[in-house]
Amino acid sequence: MNNKLKLAATTLAVTTLLTSTGMAAEKWDMPMAYSATNFHSATGAEFANCVTAGTGGDLEIVTHPSGSLFKGAEIKRAVQTGQALIGERLLSGHQNENPLFGIDSIPFLASSFEDADKLWVAAKPHMTKLLASQNLHLLYSVPWPPQGLYFKREINSVAEMEGIKFRSYNNATARLAELSKMVPIQIEAADISQAFATGVADSMVSSGSTGYDRKVWESLTHFYEVDAWLPRNYVLVNSDAWNGLDQDIRDVINGCASLAEYAGTWRAVHYHQFTLGELAKNGMTVQRAGDRLQSDLQDIGVIMTEEWLETAGEGGRAAVEAFKSM
Repeated sequence: MNNKLKLAATTLAVTTLLTSTGMAAEKWDMPMAYSATNFHSATGAEFANCVTAGTGGDLEIVTHPSGSLFKGAEIKRAVQTGQALIGERLLSGHQNENPLFGIDSIPFLASSFEDADKLWVAAKPHMTKLLASQNLHLLYSVPWPPQGLYFKREINSVAEMEGIKFRSYNNATARLAELSKMVPIQIEAADISQAFATGVADSMVSSGSTGYDRKVWESLTHFYEVDAWLPRNYVLVNSDAWNGLDQDIRDVINGCASLAEYAGTWRAVHYHQFTLGELAKNGMTVQRAGDRLQSDLQDIGVIMTEEWLETAGEGGRAAVEAFKSM
């Protein structure tokens, strides 16, 4: 069955209201780290509406973007412990717990949407097992566009990056900063604009989407396309809460999750060029990295890949091997 037929079949199943489950109405609050206008948050809001409508209101999901309910770094723990029963989080934000969470952020391993999709297919069974061991059920995952480098000035080599204050958001970005002799500073997505405006940070690696959402042209001047990796966000549910749902409700949620993953990925692909255009329209220099800078970054990527594989464990190495064989 092709993608269009799959989408049509899923849509038909989801839009059939399941009003006969006999459950009392239940409400789940869904914390999200990014602004309401971000495409991940928009996808999550549509997913929540889909579940609410598809269950005939038996399960209502209400999204809370911009870290308004829990900060990004707090979301996974909140869902694990039942403080929130569902949430969205950056996958690699927890690489310090297990290297597998950082498989999407291995530099230059999967630097296109097609390869990122293949890597996710290879990693998903191992990720699902890992999350289950942490009382978490994986629903869906959506990639960010390829990651590029933002600066306040022209940069032509890694040597020119030494000493720059660099916004990090996971182990990979912190290690990238260290290897390029920048100064890593942990900053959540909701705090990016203020961090750049006040000089707390002067650079970051991120997508055009993040830069557009946060209007970074007010502080930064250059964006270099390097396609370092495509990180992923994922939506997770507390396993106890998931197991306590009737099968009819779970079927609706799974259908809505399939739609969200499809729609979110489509948005990521089409949003990429739009946001780069908006950065340029607002005065930023947007261009491919020069040969010297790209070569320097590739050398760092080799180091980081070797380091990750050394610590990845059997599941991580198996996923990478499976990806490379596709």
